[in-house]
Amino acid sequence: MVTKTVTVINTQGFHMRPATVFAGEMGKFKSKITLKTDGKTVDGKSLMNIIAACIKCGAEVEVVCEGEDEQAALDKAVSMIESGLGEA
Repeated sequence: MVTKTVTVINTQGFHMRPATVFAGEMGKFKSKITLKTDGKTVDGKSLMNIIAACIKCGAEVEVVCEGEDEQAALDKAVSMIESGLGEA
């Protein structure tokens, strides 16, 4: 298991478009991907779970990846969030 905490920088947070892109990219990995923020734990591959978490700009998100490609999954997730999910 590997983890890293990152800050959401895009002004609209994880709204529909970036959540769709993020969940789609995470779905390419075999590892289990979990997002932890504000007392919530959600499946990082589930668009609906990500939307339901209401992750806003400035939120600290702990990305947890566990499985055979966990480091690659973590690197991709962190890169996407730190780059603003294509919106910053």
